[in-house]
Amino acid sequence: MRDTVELLEAIGRDATLRHASPEELARALEDADASAGLRELAAHGDDTILTEELGLVQMHVEHMSQTGGHESEGDDDDVRHHPDDDQGDDKDDEPSDPDDTPPI
Repeated sequence: MRDTVELLEAIGRDATLRHASPEELARALEDADASAGLRELAAHGDDTILTEELGLVQMHVEHMSQTGGHESEGDDDDVRHHPDDDQGDDKDDEPSDPDDTPPI
Protein backbone atom coordinates (compact mmCIF):
# COMPACT_ATOMS: atom_id res chain seq x y z
CA MET A 1 0.00 0.00 0.00
CA ARG A 2 2.85 2.38 0.78
CA ASP A 3 4.11 2.12 -2.80
CA THR A 4 0.63 2.92 -4.12
CA VAL A 5 0.35 6.01 -1.95
CA GLU A 6 3.87 7.12 -2.92
CA LEU A 7 3.02 6.68 -6.62
CA LEU A 8 -0.16 8.72 -6.19
CA GLU A 9 1.87 11.47 -4.49
CA ALA A 10 4.42 11.37 -7.34
CA ILE A 11 1.65 11.69 -9.92
CA GLY A 12 0.30 14.70 -8.05
CA ARG A 13 3.72 16.37 -7.96
CA ASP A 14 4.64 15.68 -11.60
CA ALA A 15 2.67 17.89 -14.00
CA THR A 16 3.45 15.62 -16.97
CA LEU A 17 1.89 12.67 -15.17
CA ARG A 18 -0.95 14.66 -13.64
CA HIS A 19 -2.10 15.81 -17.10
CA ALA A 20 -1.12 12.66 -18.99
CA SER A 21 -3.59 10.66 -21.03
CA PRO A 22 -4.88 7.45 -19.46
CA GLU A 23 -2.66 5.41 -21.82
CA GLU A 24 0.49 7.39 -20.94
CA LEU A 25 -0.28 7.17 -17.24
CA ALA A 26 -0.93 3.42 -17.47
CA ARG A 27 2.47 2.93 -19.21
CA ALA A 28 4.24 5.03 -16.56
CA LEU A 29 2.59 3.05 -13.78
CA GLU A 30 3.50 -0.25 -15.41
CA ASP A 31 7.12 0.90 -15.73
CA ALA A 32 7.04 1.86 -12.03
CA ASP A 33 5.68 -1.61 -11.17
CA ALA A 34 2.48 -0.12 -9.73
CA SER A 35 -0.18 -2.32 -8.17
CA ALA A 36 -2.82 -3.89 -10.39
CA GLY A 37 -5.52 -1.76 -8.78
CA LEU A 38 -3.71 1.50 -9.49
CA ARG A 39 -3.04 0.47 -13.11
CA GLU A 40 -6.70 -0.51 -13.57
CA LEU A 41 -7.84 2.83 -12.17
CA ALA A 42 -5.50 4.77 -14.45
CA ALA A 43 -6.33 2.78 -17.57
CA HIS A 44 -10.10 2.29 -17.22
CA GLY A 45 -11.27 4.45 -14.32
CA ASP A 46 -12.34 1.37 -12.34
CA ASP A 47 -11.40 1.76 -8.67
CA THR A 48 -12.77 -1.61 -7.50
CA ILE A 49 -9.43 -3.42 -7.28
CA LEU A 50 -7.61 -0.41 -5.76
CA THR A 51 -10.34 -0.02 -3.16
CA GLU A 52 -9.89 -3.66 -2.17
CA GLU A 53 -6.07 -3.33 -2.13
CA LEU A 54 -6.25 -0.33 0.18
CA GLY A 55 -8.89 -1.96 2.38
CA LEU A 56 -11.29 0.93 1.97
CA VAL A 57 -14.90 0.53 3.06
CA GLN A 58 -17.64 2.81 1.77
CA MET A 59 -19.34 4.55 4.66
CA HIS A 60 -22.71 6.12 3.98
CA VAL A 61 -24.44 8.19 6.61
CA GLU A 62 -27.71 9.98 6.45
CA HIS A 63 -27.30 13.73 6.60
CA MET A 64 -28.91 15.12 9.71
CA SER A 65 -29.25 18.82 10.27
CA GLN A 66 -28.33 20.22 13.66
CA THR A 67 -30.32 23.42 13.15
CA GLY A 68 -33.65 22.24 14.52
CA GLY A 69 -35.78 22.52 11.40
CA HIS A 70 -36.64 24.81 8.56
CA GLU A 71 -38.87 27.83 8.39
CA SER A 72 -41.97 27.77 6.26
CA GLU A 73 -44.70 30.21 5.47
CA GLY A 74 -47.48 28.39 7.35
CA ASP A 75 -49.13 29.73 10.51
CA ASP A 76 -48.24 26.52 12.36
CA ASP A 77 -44.57 27.43 12.26
CA ASP A 78 -44.95 30.92 13.71
CA VAL A 79 -42.51 31.01 16.62
CA ARG A 80 -44.14 34.17 18.01
CA HIS A 81 -47.45 32.41 18.62
CA HIS A 82 -48.35 32.24 22.28
CA PRO A 83 -51.33 30.30 23.71
CA ASP A 84 -52.57 33.45 25.49
CA ASP A 85 -52.93 35.15 22.11
CA ASP A 86 -55.94 32.98 21.18
CA GLN A 87 -59.06 35.11 20.94
CA GLY A 88 -61.58 32.25 20.89
CA ASP A 89 -64.83 31.94 22.85
CA ASP A 90 -63.41 29.10 24.94
CA LYS A 91 -62.97 30.66 28.37
CA ASP A 92 -63.05 27.47 30.45
CA ASP A 93 -59.62 28.21 31.87
CA GLU A 94 -60.60 31.64 33.17
CA PRO A 95 -62.79 32.15 36.25
CA SER A 96 -66.14 33.70 35.36
CA ASP A 97 -66.32 35.61 38.62
CA PRO A 98 -63.40 37.08 40.59
CA ASP A 99 -64.84 35.41 43.72
CA ASP A 100 -64.43 31.97 42.05
CA THR A 101 -60.63 32.33 42.01
CA PRO A 102 -59.05 29.53 44.07
CA PRO A 103 -56.91 30.63 47.03
CA ILE A 104 -53.17 30.65 46.54
